[in-house]
Amino acid sequence: MVASGVTTAQPVAFAANGLEGRYATALYEFAADQQQLDAVLDEAAALGRLIDESAPLRTVLADTRLDILVSRKAVLTALEAQGFSQIIRNFVGVVADNRRLPVLRRILASLDALAAGRRGEVVAEVTSAQPLTPAQRGQLQVRLAEAGYSRVTVRERVDASLLGGLVVRVGAKLYDASLQTRLFRLHYAMKGAA
Repeated sequence: MVASGVTTAQPVAFAANGLEGRYATALYEFAADQQQLDAVLDEAAALGRLIDESAPLRTVLADTRLDILVSRKAVLTALEAQGFSQIIRNFVGVVADNRRLPVLRRILASLDALAAGRRGEVVAEVTSAQPLTPAQRGQLQVRLAEAGYSRVTVRERVDASLLGGLVVRVGAKLYDASLQTRLFRLHYAMKGAA
């Protein structure tokens, strides 16, 4: 059930590029200097899950029409109520002050990828139409190992719009074996034949 177009590739260390990468690198290095790296990484992962699970929080983060002070206060109040540390709250405050709240979730994903890269791991983001079974997870790990990704951390996400199959992103490589994409290609192939 894995894309058959997987080719052998050597994993590369994560390079923190772009806006998200710069923020992630700054938080990573600050947490390491404060000897709080493990705690900050755990809290950043928890914050990412909170954003994923809370539609009201996502709305506040994404709404650029809100006054910066209002959105900053709302987000920081929510983080304090959830028990996040001062380091995370200060970081989110800086992100808010710089009007970057809409990309906070991507910054947290970059932090996760940065940490995995520094541990020598590769992160594979797997999106499937339905949750993977243990057998499918095992098969996926074997196929990724065959492709040269022996130390890989799999992050799973379900997206029913794929209809079937899965999409695997490892670094900059994307392997799309979803039914949605196959139907899309068939649709355009049939348009060309008409």
